[in-house]
Amino acid sequence: MRSGRRDILPLLGLAVVAFLIHGYHPFSEDAETYLPGIERLLNPQLFPIGSEYFQLHAHLTWFPQLIGYSARILHVRLEWALLFWQVASFFLFLLACWDFVNLMFPRRIARWAGVSLIAVLFTMPVAGTALYVMDPFLNPRNITAFAEVLAVTSVVRRRYWIAVPVLIFAGSIHPLMTAFTASLCALVVGLDRIPEWLAGRGAFGESIPKEQSNPALPAAVGIASVNGIFSAPTEAYDRVAASHRYQFLVRWTWYELVGAVAPIFLFLWFSSLARARGMRNLDLLSRAIAIFTTIYFVLGLAVSIPHRLEVFSLLQPMRSLRIVYILMILIGGGLVGEYVLRNRIWRWICLFLPLSAGMCWAQRALYPASPHLELPSDHFANPWAQAFLWARENTPSQAIFALDPFYMNEPGEDSHGFRAIAQRSRLADGTKDSGVVELFPEIANSWMRQVQAQTGIDQFTHTDFERLKDQFDASWVILHTSNQNEIPCPYRNSAVMVCRIP
Repeated sequence: MRSGRRDILPLLGLAVVAFLIHGYHPFSEDAETYLPGIERLLNPQLFPIGSEYFQLHAHLTWFPQLIGYSARILHVRLEWALLFWQVASFFLFLLACWDFVNLMFPRRIARWAGVSLIAVLFTMPVAGTALYVMDPFLNPRNITAFAEVLAVTSVVRRRYWIAVPVLIFAGSIHPLMTAFTASLCALVVGLDRIPEWLAGRGAFGESIPKEQSNPALPAAVGIASVNGIFSAPTEAYDRVAASHRYQFLVRWTWYELVGAVAPIFLFLWFSSLARARGMRNLDLLSRAIAIFTTIYFVLGLAVSIPHRLEVFSLLQPMRSLRIVYILMILIGGGLVGEYVLRNRIWRWICLFLPLSAGMCWAQRALYPASPHLELPSDHFANPWAQAFLWARENTPSQAIFALDPFYMNEPGEDSHGFRAIAQRSRLADGTKDSGVVELFPEIANSWMRQVQAQTGIDQFTHTDFERLKDQFDASWVILHTSNQNEIPCPYRNSAVMVCRIP
């Protein structure tokens, strides 16, 4: 990557600023899916049941090994390793973005505008995909983001010997997101090389290799490998699909659809602008992204309509928009810097100060009962997280918990994951575990039985708790403090209590 020494420190500072703006919540949201795999790697005695809800993911990636072994090698607690990799992922991503804008724009003012804009918009939603550009918690997407941008930059430069190993690394951490980026890279190569190949001057021969003739090949290969793809979805899978509307374009709101279609026209405009100004690289990439976005939009629409093709949605074609949004923000920011902001400091302040404040406020609104930065500590401020921590410190590692299957949606819970914090087994939930079920439909029926068994747990009687123990070997439950029951509850706080099933 072409980054001079004088750029490294400002980019590191920008990464820290982004960290402060967007907050840090290491045990929230998708961390409930990814962290237990790391925790079990470090302590194989954990999670005697329910491991399929994170191990199926973990077996497809080297993410647990990367984070877990780094914590072990550095002799630090997992919490500190997570913090290190979160900041490192931000910095590496901005470094790759800087390399990208260096390729696209000759003036430093445009480059800094592009990189600054992406840093301020880390937690910008990507249309209706339920993704951010970068998350306020560590996950494989954050780790691979820099590699995806670097791969695209290298392909535009025709440095394929860099792009290929970078994509291999990214694929070992997050195969799906890497497949999208790889297909974009293949499309860029095709648009760049086809004129030469047709003229018989191609560096790789006179014919177009089959693997480069179809930019959607990785998705097609994945689709072909799905077992039972033409079978009608089961009732359990239908229930999962109904709770994940972001997988189906026909369920998106009108403004989310605008967010999916608008990049096509925006990149066509970028291409026209680039041609008029002799910016070959920007023209090439803009045309490729416009085609890429159109292809995946059509695929996303195709899997949204026929019921029998619903299982195709597990390939999540619309999540290809993440790399599109990253490049769109970088290019758009560069153009704004070049033609609007220029060297007028007041213009920079008028743009970036309100944006930064707005993004920070939005994240605070999402986590109202938690600190903006949940840094490594021996305690939590959030009452739900406090209860989960008590469970870790005061119950056997083999304990099995039951709680409301939609506990992560409770007011004041702030999407903290029980498994991630408590490091204890629990029965399946209806939020994060359902996302795993969507990717692995074979566990759908087991998931639905456990979710149904816990539904309405705050109204359970002693007989209901005994049923949980008999059917699932559950020995502990987490209930609202206002709950009136006859089972012993050795821990309680303002929100919840931890109770033992006799």
